[in-house]
Amino acid sequence: MVKKIIVMGVSGCGKSSMGQRLAQHFGFPFFDGDDYHSPENVEKMARSIPLTDADRYGWLQTLNGILRRETCAVVACSALKPEYRELLRTGVEDLEIVYLKGDIDTIWQRHQKRNGHYFNGRSMLESQFATLVEPVDEDVITVDIRQSMDAVFSQCVAQLTELA
Repeated sequence: MVKKIIVMGVSGCGKSSMGQRLAQHFGFPFFDGDDYHSPENVEKMARSIPLTDADRYGWLQTLNGILRRETCAVVACSALKPEYRELLRTGVEDLEIVYLKGDIDTIWQRHQKRNGHYFNGRSMLESQFATLVEPVDEDVITVDIRQSMDAVFSQCVAQLTELA
């Protein structure tokens, strides 16, 4: 049975919203990766400075610690590269990753409707797409976000339940 879920994708793809819904559905605690960035990382992103691998390393270790500590959990995390996903998986059993896949235009439209988020500007979103290595050869559930959030949720639940 799936006990731990990472909801991944670029900023604005719906990780937090979908993660919260999945956590509620399965009765798991939810952890939003954005809440675990260092103040320095938040400041960089607010100034439209993309994070480096070094910036993300401690953050990913923190999220891995949550996944190892918790019996069940849903974590929203961009997990943009295979090495990030591998670090998140280290020492974690019963883990599935859900990739919320979308194109830059769809996600940019969503970004423009967000209020009060520190992630700032189209150039930041473009940098995330430039960093993203889609998990095509990995054991990851991929869901197209161009459909309604209810349809995305239903597809996520169906695929996660099928794995159980």
